Amino acid sequence: MTDSIRLAKRVAELRACSRREAELFITGGWVRVDGIVVEEPQFRVSDQRIEIDPNADLTQTEPVTLLLHKPQGDQATSQLLGAATLWSEDASGIRPLKKHFAQLTLCVPLEPAASGLVAFTQDWRVARKLTEDAATLEHEVIVEVAGELPPDGLKRLNRGIPFNNRTPPAIKVSWQSENRLRVALKGARPGQIAQLCEAVGLQVLSMKRIRLGRVPLGKLPPGQWRYLRGDERF
Repeated sequence: MTDSIRLAKRVAELRACSRREAELFITGGWVRVDGIVVEEPQFRVSDQRIEIDPNADLTQTEPVTLLLHKPQGDQATSQLLGAATLWSEDASGIRPLKKHFAQLTLCVPLEPAASGLVAFTQDWRVARKLTEDAATLEHEVIVEVAGELPPDGLKRLNRGIPFNNRTPPAIKVSWQSENRLRVALKGARPGQIAQLCEAVGLQVLSMKRIRLGRVPLGKLPPGQWRYLRGDERF
């Protein structure tokens, strides 16, 4: 055979399935051309050896959510997402595919200078959860500060200091170390933590989000990401 055809057409012929199902087999990473996984349905083939994994399962086409440890700075976080930066200790059991890095929505972004946990998702259910429940979603943040906290400063922070004429619905502030505060705040908004600290005479040097809802940053290294596991919920 010398004339080339689309890989999706060849897979549909070999599998006796629809063209759409063939495309799902290919984008799902189940098809090899001369021993190499090809994920592009439009890839042209002629007389190459086409293999379809006997364990191919089209139910494993669910949208994914990626959890990134954003380093400090204002670089484009989406550029940190790729197979090369997947955390080696990812325990999701999900095979990384090219399609996992397409049509991602950044949910609950961090301030440019902050570091820590951010979520990118293809799943409309996760996006809706993080958007509609944003006002009640708890952020846990480690804040490095400079300055002298007045004797009643911690009490004032825990009572809640108004931001944009609104008092936080719930806030818990404690010392993690001599110059680091641990802040758990629902519905955190850009600039809010800095203003809270400034109100009691503290200057924010850095911020690191270590939890979003019920999902922790854990040991995920800066600049690397992992998949949201099936048993995790924000």
